[in-house]
Amino acid sequence: MPTRIVVLGAGFGGLELTTILSDALALDLVLIDKSDAFVFGFSKLDLMFGRSGLAQVRHPYSDVVKPGVRFVQSTVRSIDPTARRVKTDGGTFDADILVVALGADYDIEATPGLAQAGNEFYSVAGAEKLREVLPRFERGAAIVGVTSTPFKCPPAPSEVAFLLHDYLTALGRRSATEISVVIPFGRPVPPSPDTSKAILAGFKERGIHWIPEREVRALDAGRKVAVLDDGTEMPYDLFLGVPVHRVPAVVEESGLAVDGWVPVNPRTLETQYPGVYAVGDVALVGTPKAGVFSERQARVVAAEILAGFRGGPTPALYDGTGACYIEFGSGVVGRVVVDFFSGPEPTGTFEEPSAALAADKMDFGSSRVARWFSRSVS
Repeated sequence: MPTRIVVLGAGFGGLELTTILSDALALDLVLIDKSDAFVFGFSKLDLMFGRSGLAQVRHPYSDVVKPGVRFVQSTVRSIDPTARRVKTDGGTFDADILVVALGADYDIEATPGLAQAGNEFYSVAGAEKLREVLPRFERGAAIVGVTSTPFKCPPAPSEVAFLLHDYLTALGRRSATEISVVIPFGRPVPPSPDTSKAILAGFKERGIHWIPEREVRALDAGRKVAVLDDGTEMPYDLFLGVPVHRVPAVVEESGLAVDGWVPVNPRTLETQYPGVYAVGDVALVGTPKAGVFSERQARVVAAEILAGFRGGPTPALYDGTGACYIEFGSGVVGRVVVDFFSGPEPTGTFEEPSAALAADKMDFGSSRVARWFSRSVS
């Protein structure tokens, strides 16, 4: 039976998989990540708007103390999916089962002018930088712009617009500013008309401009304009961008990726290579790139691995469902539950924004920290 499991990437998928297997088996598992700490995607909003400091949102991997699990902080340099061999700066690791959960990288240079004349809020470094940039924005036009698809957490640009409105209002600057959202979708959350309707109503109420079915192709630093994919130019004084997402180079070089991402069986998360799985943002599954979907995919892979150890019936297949919290500003949070696989088209149900859901979102984060890192978070 397989005894050596190597998990590449300690995000939602890697941490959930590691926790399940450690709780269920006596095993030899190596969890590898180049970072020394985990940060929730939604915590970057708290960071950029000054609601939390970096120390409050970082969860060190040194706190992952679980039986049979060894965390290795190292950069992955090569992956041989046929041999299931991984070379890192910290050594070479051979696996009976290899799980690739390395997420998506951000290609800032893919959008001309973004690095020089704009800001991105998807990385921790970008969110930290914005803590210093936002206080200096006193008047003019702000654009929240998406540069390409796919991108993590489709509601995030809308959330940033709502929170920027609140931030500027609290400083007494909102009347001197404009906020626009440029996004490639026809509606903010395509699978859920009710969620989209609520977001657009919130935009209208707050005077936030909505520019659908467009992407930002470049920023002209000299003229301070954003150039859209149809040639339209939008002047700006503050640009908050969603950068181009791409598969990590080491995954692309391994041969795992096809047409940009790693194809998998969408119900089992298996790649074309025996004993190799891919979960989360790195995989081409048919669901959004978001932590909640990565977590559910990891549970399916964990069940597959456990069935291999224990025997018994085939475990349940991945169902393509997930629930996302959405910040609407003013201290309230909404929630959308999306199902991508049950019917001919994805569907979504919406829970109206409330303070109760804001508390639920906090509990969601706290429960994961306690589960993955064996400790509580205040």
